[in-house]
Amino acid sequence: MSDPITLNVGGKLYTTSLATLTSFPDSMLGAMFSGKMPTKRDNQGNCFIDRDGKVFRYILNFLRTSHLDLPEDFQEMGLLRREADFYQVQPLIEALQEKEVELSKAEKNAMLNITLSQHVQTVHFTVREAPQIYSLSSSSMEVFNANIFSTSCLFLKLLGSKLFYCSNGNLSSITSHLQDPNHLTLDWVANVQGLPEEEYTKQNLKRLWVVPANKQINSFQVFVEEVLKIALSDGFCIDSSHPHALDFMNNKIIRLIRYR
Repeated sequence: MSDPITLNVGGKLYTTSLATLTSFPDSMLGAMFSGKMPTKRDNQGNCFIDRDGKVFRYILNFLRTSHLDLPEDFQEMGLLRREADFYQVQPLIEALQEKEVELSKAEKNAMLNITLSQHVQTVHFTVREAPQIYSLSSSSMEVFNANIFSTSCLFLKLLGSKLFYCSNGNLSSITSHLQDPNHLTLDWVANVQGLPEEEYTKQNLKRLWVVPANKQINSFQVFVEEVLKIALSDGFCIDSSHPHALDFMNNKIIRLIRYR
C-alpha cells in the first residue's frame, strides 16, 4: 500500500491514497497524481488545489466507492456539478445528471401550505424635534407571521428569489431564513406611521418587499396576492378541498397543490 497523501483543497485538508486519486485515470486528478500534470504545494508540503473544499468530500467519496452519496437535504447540487466538471470525473458527471433527473421527477408533484397570523403591538420611539431636543412617541404596529411549508425545495428557492427583507437599509433574500429545505418562517412589520427610518434598524424591525415589482408588503392581502402569482406561475393551483373556504378568504390558511 502507498503512503497516505494529504490534500489541501481550498484550505480544507483531506487524507487519502494514491490509488484513490488515480482511480479514474482520465480525470484531472488522475493526471495530476500520475505525473502527467504539475501539482502545487502549500507551506506544509501538502498538495494544494484552489477549489471548493467543502464539496470535495463528495468527490473524494465517489473516487473511493464509485457511488454518489448525498444527504437528503443537500442544497449545493449546482456547485458540486461545477466541481465535477473541473475535475473531469466523467462517471461522477453522469451520476449527477441522473440524480438531477431523479430530483426533477420528484419535484413535479408538490404541495404548498401557508399558515398566516398577525397582531398589533405598540412601538415606542424617540423623535428629534430640534437639535438636542427629543420627545417620546408611540404608535401601533402591525406584525405579520407566515409559516410556509412546501414539499418542493425548488419552489421555496423560487420564492426566495422574489421576496426580500428590508433591514439596515438593505434588501436581503429570505432564503437565508430557511429552517430546512422545505420550511420557511417569515416575520415582518408594516410601515409604522411617524417611525424614523433608523428606529427600524435599532429595534430590529424587518419589512418585506417583492421584486422585481419593488413593492412593499404592508398587508396579508398583498402578501397572498404576490405569493399566489409566484405559485400559479410555477404550476400550482388552489386545493378546493382544503382548507375551509372561510379560512382561505380570511387569509388564515392557504393550501395549493401541483400535479404534473
